[in-house]
Amino acid sequence: MELQDKLLSSYIAFEDNVDVNSDVHEIRSKAFQNFEKVGFPSKKLEAWKYTSLNSVLKQDYSLFPDEVEAIELADVKKYFIHEIDTYKVIFINGKYSSFLSQTTHDQYDVCLMSSALTSQKYKPVIEKYFNKIAKQDNLTSLNTAFATEGAYINIPKNTEVKKPIQIINFTTGAQTATMVQPRNLVVVGENAHVQIIERHQSLTDNAVLTNSVTEIFADTAATVDYYKIQDDKVTASLVDNTYAEQQSKSVVSVHTFSFGGNITRNNLNFFQKGEYIDSILKGITISEGKQHIDHHTLVHHITPNCESHQDYKGIYNDRSTAVFNGKVIVEKEAQKTNAYQQNNNVLLSDRATVNAKPQLEIFADDVKCSHGCTIGQLDEDALFYMQQRGIPKKEGKALLMFAFANTVLESVKIPEVKQRITKIIAEKLGVKIGFDL
Repeated sequence: MELQDKLLSSYIAFEDNVDVNSDVHEIRSKAFQNFEKVGFPSKKLEAWKYTSLNSVLKQDYSLFPDEVEAIELADVKKYFIHEIDTYKVIFINGKYSSFLSQTTHDQYDVCLMSSALTSQKYKPVIEKYFNKIAKQDNLTSLNTAFATEGAYINIPKNTEVKKPIQIINFTTGAQTATMVQPRNLVVVGENAHVQIIERHQSLTDNAVLTNSVTEIFADTAATVDYYKIQDDKVTASLVDNTYAEQQSKSVVSVHTFSFGGNITRNNLNFFQKGEYIDSILKGITISEGKQHIDHHTLVHHITPNCESHQDYKGIYNDRSTAVFNGKVIVEKEAQKTNAYQQNNNVLLSDRATVNAKPQLEIFADDVKCSHGCTIGQLDEDALFYMQQRGIPKKEGKALLMFAFANTVLESVKIPEVKQRITKIIAEKLGVKIGFDL
């Protein structure tokens, strides 16, 4: 049975076993009907022109694991940012792991989506925010129809979360192939501040498909720092759909670090709905083998006097493929907009491929908007200069690539995250470094 048919035949039984309020049930039903109509995306769609999911969809995925599989902390500690104290919302095969997690309801909520969807306590928040900015496209609709679990984060006004929050989804390979669909909701009140680190990690060589959706709402003068670490096994594929809505004077930054996995597709969408907003989208990608990594970004400037900054750096080796499709829309009312978009790529192999499509749609006349894209190789003159001064060629290449990526790394606000990313980059480049960028 094909995956789409399996999902369609499973939906009724799934809904019968899920306790949600009537409003959420209606949202689920509409989302399911939409997925039933449009199905999985194909390369016939312009947005998926360079990315095919055909090889991923052929697997016979287990959709609903029955119970939480035990994992020892010692076996997975390396995947945590364990150098600092954090809240932790941990899932194993889509199920919550209380043993590995540390949640809270003290001053703010760092807990479970399943509780928020079923409890009367959280009903007003769910009614106001759940599925309000998520697109009604194929994979987001699929997630909405089947989502039961994920992280629920609600930060009241004038509150700074005392420590970062880690959201980690582990898959263990108990089944031959596993599909999980986490759903996260992040609501940050007026003048509140939160830092979040998200990771999807396979612990098996079996096939894994993750279809994730995250909605972020930043109220007036709120600050959200979001870090996505994507360094999975080559048998794991990820479709990550993130939507952010911002009100006046808010600052939301999302850093995406894509290093591992089979097929990785990041859909990142920002909607500005107030003045003096700053939206920051940055990413570093290092790929090898036959990895395929696709970044699709959208910043929709709806109101005046706002800014957006996009900076994506990619380093590609072997037969890996990269896609960058960055779109900025500036509405007629969004005067005084300052929108910056840059995508720079380095090819370490003549067999690697980059498909870049920067887009600006500007309907206002008093704006400052720019975009740029480069695809090239390492500077041989600079490399020769370094070798002349006693730096081996391998280490010289690594230094050049670290310098290339540093415009993204320097904006990381959690030192321990920066150190971890620096370490991963060094491992990918096959060198040891004795400094922090």
